[in-house]
Amino acid sequence: MKAAAPNANESLRWSVYYLLIAIAVGGLTGRLLAVNSVNRVDLEQHLVQQDLKRTEAKLKAEGLSGDALEGRLEAEKDRISETLRLQRPFLSANDRSRWLAIRALVERGTYEIDEVLDNNLWTTIDMVQHKGRDGQLHLYSSKPPLLITLLAAEYWVIHQLTGATLASHPYSVGRFMLFTVQVLPLAWMFVIVTRLVERFGKGDWDRIFVVAAACFGTFLSTFVVVLNNHIIGAVCAAVALDSFVRIWCDGSTRKRDYAACGLAAAFAAANELPALALLALVALALLATDRKPWLVAFLPAVLLVGIGSFGTNYAAHGTLSPPYMHRSTSDPGDNWYQYKYTVAGVERESYWANRQGIDQGEPSKWVYAFNCLVGHHGVFSLTPIWLLTLVGLAQWGKSESRATRQIAAGIALLSAVCLVFYLGLRPLEDRNYGGMTSGFRWMFWFAPLWLWGMIPAVERLSASRGGRILCLVLLAASALSASYPSWNPWTHPWIYQAMDGLGIL
Repeated sequence: MKAAAPNANESLRWSVYYLLIAIAVGGLTGRLLAVNSVNRVDLEQHLVQQDLKRTEAKLKAEGLSGDALEGRLEAEKDRISETLRLQRPFLSANDRSRWLAIRALVERGTYEIDEVLDNNLWTTIDMVQHKGRDGQLHLYSSKPPLLITLLAAEYWVIHQLTGATLASHPYSVGRFMLFTVQVLPLAWMFVIVTRLVERFGKGDWDRIFVVAAACFGTFLSTFVVVLNNHIIGAVCAAVALDSFVRIWCDGSTRKRDYAACGLAAAFAAANELPALALLALVALALLATDRKPWLVAFLPAVLLVGIGSFGTNYAAHGTLSPPYMHRSTSDPGDNWYQYKYTVAGVERESYWANRQGIDQGEPSKWVYAFNCLVGHHGVFSLTPIWLLTLVGLAQWGKSESRATRQIAAGIALLSAVCLVFYLGLRPLEDRNYGGMTSGFRWMFWFAPLWLWGMIPAVERLSASRGGRILCLVLLAASALSASYPSWNPWTHPWIYQAMDGLGIL
């Protein structure tokens, strides 16, 4: 398929694109710089003041007064504040699990997180327990170790250059790392989506709308303040799509395009397990297209990620199989999620031995599917812009370009496969909507694929005033859901909160 012919408004459109991306990146960075566990601020201040009052009374009883008392109280305030510190820039057990492993790897030289775990700031439930190389039981992050290892390399450089650690400077180090691994990659995804929109779109309004939807209408912006795999997965999906288009539509045989597609698709799969379907689909398609660049560029890139993924998993756990495959109900020795551990002299039981609330799972698969699609965690109820994708993919199927029809069919197939996997094939304990989270996060990585899919639907609707109003309403509703978790994405969606408040749940 040839790129759409440029028109007189192309320069103006790009100016608008850059404005949208600049506003989005600025807003995301501002949220990141303010990230803090604000639910703990008042409690921490209250505890510090209470302890300070007790200390003041004690010092007065010892005969201190005047400047001596003030100086002593100032010193005691610093000590008390450090002792009772509750605030942290790491907002959930999910992201703290990764941060703990990053700390352990750089500061202790091991994937074992026992020595960096505590009762206050550095806590998590997302961990497993099994025997280490010393034959003793140790705790480990339950998250795939490849991304953790790559981020540990960045943390090592920061630590070597500044001497700062995540323990001593959690805000400055944590926020800087989040900026480099969440904000910057997401900005890159915005640019990739813009290129695709400019290429496949036809009008001004529809192109600008899709870029605005990318910047403000998905949950990727919501999760930029926490360390997560979903943004990385989405960025990789965007790179894979962009590279695939150059090969599939333009007939490119450049090795760098094949390598970029293989590397991106494989790394997407390493971070989002169902993205294995994406990797398999593009691998088969490109193998049939041209075997030579597939063998010398695509395949080596995939193998590089595969070796890194399985290699780091073996380094961390002494096995090639990831933690979630060790949940045996018949062999206690192969159930890494059922255990007891001790922190600060207190014995605790694994959270997964006694799940609470939403983590107990939804008994009915039909109720689960309903809520994940159009209910309180619904893909279409929370972010209704994806309704445009349903229509758009159908319209792409009528395209004159065979290559475009095939890409649309591939995206539709991948979406259906992943939805069936999550909605129909997961056991009870995994039917938890992604846990305490603001959206059905396991489908977030589809964002760039679905944004491309909506282009013809928006184009058709943009031809009328009513159609434009409908698109804007859908975008506004999606932006509402994305911005509702104003400080922490690890909260229930607004629909869930509303239903809970009305006593419907």
